[in-house]
Amino acid sequence: MNVIGAMPIPMLQFADHEEAYEFIWNNPNDQYLADLRTKYELEKLVAGAKSDLDRVRIVSAWVSGLWHHDGWNTPKQNDPLYILDQVQKGEQFRCVEYAIVINGCLNALGIPSRTLSLKTADVETREFGAGHVVVEAWLRDAKRWTFADGQWNAVPTYKNEPISAVEFQRYIAKDASRLRIEGFSRKNKTIYFEWIAEYLYYFDVALDSRGVGQSTPQRLMLVPSGAPQPTVFQRNWPIANMAYTNSARAFYPTPVLVSED
Repeated sequence: MNVIGAMPIPMLQFADHEEAYEFIWNNPNDQYLADLRTKYELEKLVAGAKSDLDRVRIVSAWVSGLWHHDGWNTPKQNDPLYILDQVQKGEQFRCVEYAIVINGCLNALGIPSRTLSLKTADVETREFGAGHVVVEAWLRDAKRWTFADGQWNAVPTYKNEPISAVEFQRYIAKDASRLRIEGFSRKNKTIYFEWIAEYLYYFDVALDSRGVGQSTPQRLMLVPSGAPQPTVFQRNWPIANMAYTNSARAFYPTPVLVSED
């Protein structure tokens, strides 16, 4: 067990057995993504990148700098083009919207990505602040998942290797000294680790990761071994359309892009 500041952080345990879930991924040639890529010159934005991890960092930094976090403002539509249009008009949004925009931009660049909802251990009983939303992207060149938090512009690595959200929790718990976040001072890194650690308990994603045109609302939650399966968010909001698994292997498939129509 590691200690960040004065806070002990246990390492969560997950299973590793095979389970079959049908994930659907974006096709970068989708017209919506093509429009997003063209309008915001995303290929130009990442032109100097040498790896998929570099591309994720560049996109995360760009989106993170577009507005100041407002945890109470919810857009009328939850797609990247609409959110970016509203930001240009002066609107500011939540962690959710940082993730939606980063997710859309990465998929538009051909990097399979998904928004990832994080939940605290007391998600059912806490009145507010029980959730956070980030992005996970599949780096084809590294064949690894990477975590990206747009609200904080944090893309952590361990021994300079990209890591998933589950790996991030593991390393915060056992070996935080080797975690690195580009641009973070030691103090800011410690502050972020203390803040994010409690959210790295339950993890859930949509099985259909497409930002627009989803065919199913079904979601999948990764639950630590021995932990209960939450069915309510912050006392009042039922958690619906959720399947549950303890298998990290099932939660982290290798993305296969959908075929063009």
